Order: sequence, then structure tokens, then C-alpha cells
Amino acid sequence: MSSLYIILGTSVLTVLLAGYLGQIYLPPPKPKVVGIDLGTTFSCVGIYQAVTGRVSVLTTQDDHKCIPSVVAILDDGILVGYDAVAQAEHNPSNTLYDAKRFIGKTFSKKEVDEAQKQYSFKLKPDQFGMVSFSVAVNGTERLITPQEVGSLIIQELKQAVERNLSAPVNRAVLSVPAEFDDKQRNFTIKAGTIAGLEILRVINEPTAAAMAYGLHTKSNIHNVLVVDLGGGTLDVSLLNVQGGMFLTQAMAGNNRLGGQDFNQRLVEYILEKIKGQFKKLLVHKEDLQVLRMKVEEAKLNLTYHNTASISIQLQSFNNSPFKETITRGLFEKINSDLFLRILKPIDTVLQATELSPEEVDEIVLVGGSTRIPRVISLVEEHMKRRPNTNVDPELAVVTGVSVQAGILGGMWPLTVSAVELPTRVKKIHIH
Repeated sequence: MSSLYIILGTSVLTVLLAGYLGQIYLPPPKPKVVGIDLGTTFSCVGIYQAVTGRVSVLTTQDDHKCIPSVVAILDDGILVGYDAVAQAEHNPSNTLYDAKRFIGKTFSKKEVDEAQKQYSFKLKPDQFGMVSFSVAVNGTERLITPQEVGSLIIQELKQAVERNLSAPVNRAVLSVPAEFDDKQRNFTIKAGTIAGLEILRVINEPTAAAMAYGLHTKSNIHNVLVVDLGGGTLDVSLLNVQGGMFLTQAMAGNNRLGGQDFNQRLVEYILEKIKGQFKKLLVHKEDLQVLRMKVEEAKLNLTYHNTASISIQLQSFNNSPFKETITRGLFEKINSDLFLRILKPIDTVLQATELSPEEVDEIVLVGGSTRIPRVISLVEEHMKRRPNTNVDPELAVVTGVSVQAGILGGMWPLTVSAVELPTRVKKIHIH
């Protein structure tokens, strides 16, 4: 009998030793499930790496980790991301963006008419109020649904993963705004399905961001404030975290506030300077496109430096040079009222949950626009607590989604999963 125990014990030790040595010396398994952040303005994809426990956010186009959520429909094909943006000024009616705002939603005729004023492409609702985008292909009208636009973006990300892994990818986890209802979630899943992926789960963006910071594994973290400021939207959520379980307690935000608005203020400032120098308005489309790109570049530079230069050769004025130096202080001044609007939804969710700033255990920043120093300092001053900035805010959601993808794909050493509890909380819209 004792010999039997010895044999069993030796066998168990052998298996454990083989597993341990395998983890050290054998190449880690390739990820089976990917995480995708299908954003309103930018989208990206990540994979969880076994053994190291790290998330890799993959480069897609020209070494960019995030691509614009933009699709251009041409007579001879389709462009996605930066390629679509590059031709947008010359093909505005067939360049589609903001599809996420329309996916799975129904609109009244008045709402469609109001929305149409903001877009150069044509919105076309069906009899149920579901909006498609009308484009012209070889002189013929073609209707593209929001989920089809989403599928083309997801397909681009899927191809980036397959290039990286040299293997096909067919399963994914997607993030969605916490405010999305079942219909919007189902249509987002449909976008993934059209792209050739099996969507194993959708998780809320604030939950994904909290997972990126590992908050689902910390027993002393309960109330988490997530401030998500992207290119075009602001979302603030108050989460309660208990042992890996997430409950959304309150949501508020502004669907028309983001990095694009900060850029536009700077564009308007530069246009006035150009008008003062050349005594004429700048109307050349290519000049305007270059200006917008230079402004975006300057905004990014001001995140890390106190000054940034904007230098352009203006075709409108016989290729005359224009140069202006922008200080961080000037950028903050011309956007001061917009920055202050960030605080209102924060106060709204605190009031809804009857919490004081001191009762918030962690503040998580999400979205590229939260890298702006003034945004960070405003939140810190208001909440009397330094926000957690250990994760790149632009990549926080895709990082968390990729962790969840790793869990569902059985990638060790992951053991703790996140569970989202159902909530009836509705987002409070602030303008």
C-alpha cells in the first residue's frame, strides 16, 4: 500500500515539475482570445501574454497602437483608420465616423435632422428609426449600417493581430459604454460577428479600465470613480467593487465634449492669427486639413512640454510660411470653460450615490484627453486626491478587455475574473 502512495506521490510531483519546467522553458501558448476596444473616436486591440502576465496592445497602422474609428467608402474599395482620415477632406460625403453613436439606437425624425447638421455624410433612417449611412459608389446609392462600419474597423484590428501572431484569430471580448442597453450591445456583438469573430463577452468600459489597474484583485478598494474623456465624449462612472464583482452605481457625462473640442478652440485661435497676418480668411481645404493635424500635434506636445510650435506653408497664400508658438498656459486659457465642464458630471455621480470625495477609494482616468495636465490637476483639486495614472489612459480600456480575454482563454497565471452585476442605473446627460 505504501508503495502505491509513493508511486502516486512521485507521479504528482513529476506532473507538477513538468508543468513548472514547461512554463519556464517552453514557448508560451499563443493567445486564443483577443480584447478589442471599439471606440467612438479611436479603436485598438490587445492580447494577454501567458507567463509574463502582461498585456500587449498591438500596432496596427504605421506603428500606431490606436487607429481612428473612420471608414471611407470609395468606388474601388474601402479605407479604414488613418488611410480613411487622410482622404477625408476630398471625400467628406463617403467618409464615415462616429458610427458608435448610432449603433443599435432608434431616432426620431427630429433627432436625425439635428444630428445631420453635424455630419457631412448623409444619415438615412428606416421605418423603425434605425439610422444607416447613405454613400455613393460608382454613381449608385449604397446604405452602410453602423454595425457594418464597426465590423470594418474590427476587421482591420483582427488582421493586425493575425499579422502579429502569424495565426488566425476567431474569438474576442469587446468593450461597450456602460450606458449601452441590450439592443446596443447585441448590435455591437453583430459588428464583431460580421468581422468573422465569435464574441465571447462584452464588458463595460469603466469595468475594463478598473481591471487594467488590477482593482478587481484588491480587497481594500470599494468605490472607484472612472473619468473617461476621449476625442468626442465625456463619461463619468462610480463603481462599487467587491471581490471581483463590479456594480455601476451612477453614470453621468457629456456626449459632446472631448479632445476634438479642445482642438477646435486652438484651430479657431490660429485662424484668427492667420487672418491678422494675411488679411484674409483661410478657406483652402488642404490647408485646413494640415492645420488640424498640426494642432493635434501641438496639443500632444503640450502634454509634455510648456511650449509647442505650429508651422505651416499655406497654399492659400502662395505657399507663404506661417508660424506660431503656443504655450501650455494659452492652451489652458482658451479651453478653460471646457475643462471646467468636466467637473459637473463628477459632482452629479457623487450626489447620486451620496458619497463625498473622501469616500472615493480610487480615481481612474481613461481616454487620451485625460493626459492633458490641466485635466489631471482639475480632477485632483476637485477630489482632493491624485488620480491613478499608472496605466496609459488611452490604452486602459483595451488593457482591461485583454485581461478579461486572457481569463476566458484560460491563459495562466490568471485566476480572478470580473463579474458585472446588472444595474438599472441610467446615464445622466449633461450639456
